Amino acid sequence: MFLEEHIPATDPDLKDLILKIADQGMVIRAGFQCRQESCDTTNVYGETQVQMDVFADEVIVTALGKLDCVNSVASEERPDIVSLNKGGAFSVTMDPLDGSSLMGVNLTVGTIIGIYRNSSPFNPGREMVGALYILYGPLTTLTYTIGKGVHEFVLNEGGSYQLQHEDLRIGSSRLYAPGALRKKWLPPHRRFIRKLEEKGYKLRFSGSFVADVHQILHKGGVFTYPAFEGSEDGKLRLLFEANPMGFMITQAGGAASNGRGNILDISPDKLDQRVPIYIGGKREISMIEEEMLI
Repeated sequence: MFLEEHIPATDPDLKDLILKIADQGMVIRAGFQCRQESCDTTNVYGETQVQMDVFADEVIVTALGKLDCVNSVASEERPDIVSLNKGGAFSVTMDPLDGSSLMGVNLTVGTIIGIYRNSSPFNPGREMVGALYILYGPLTTLTYTIGKGVHEFVLNEGGSYQLQHEDLRIGSSRLYAPGALRKKWLPPHRRFIRKLEEKGYKLRFSGSFVADVHQILHKGGVFTYPAFEGSEDGKLRLLFEANPMGFMITQAGGAASNGRGNILDISPDKLDQRVPIYIGGKREISMIEEEMLI
């Protein structure tokens, strides 16, 4: 079965939106070979952009502007929300190229998308009507949810996304992907990691959030980028990274927390809002929330 057949036709605008983004994945994939270098620009967070950051952002924003159903788009690469079509029903959040610091060494990176049926992206993550991510690795895959399970497709040689896994459920293996410098970890997080290691969890961390969470989805365990000394709000962005991937993992039977409660319950108040994140199996999320109470 192909992606266009799998997405229900009951909401044609949402279907068209997902398919439009899927098409841009092919354009982005084709752009990697000649856009490996850094730019002379930084994004709103002061991070040096690579050529592919800018390219992927422009590709998706331009494409979404051609859909009447898209009201606005908020991108990690832009300081402000981009207004597209005033009558549109959807707002889109995106990290056009998560993991772009890995450009040049041929590791997996990806595009992360969140979709709200609202003119504004400032809504709790649980109000999403859809989320998806595209991975650019040995295979190009697209994983999506519209609140009815999580489904993975692989881009085949004919240029179509073909079903690879339907109704994915988070695995039960014991893996952990720990972000931030160990010497800066705060005591509750330090205790949590020690307990994971005592239970035999294996470390798996690539530096690409979307790729690491994809592995956790398939195999099990937990990804963490915690609060740490000097950054009590963590590093990852609520709107562009934590909410879409948290929504996805939750739909697959997992959970996402800031260490004290469900990330999807947080009401964002600014585009650059950061949040500590623990995302993975319910067992692991319960462990960190218990540590925070000590």
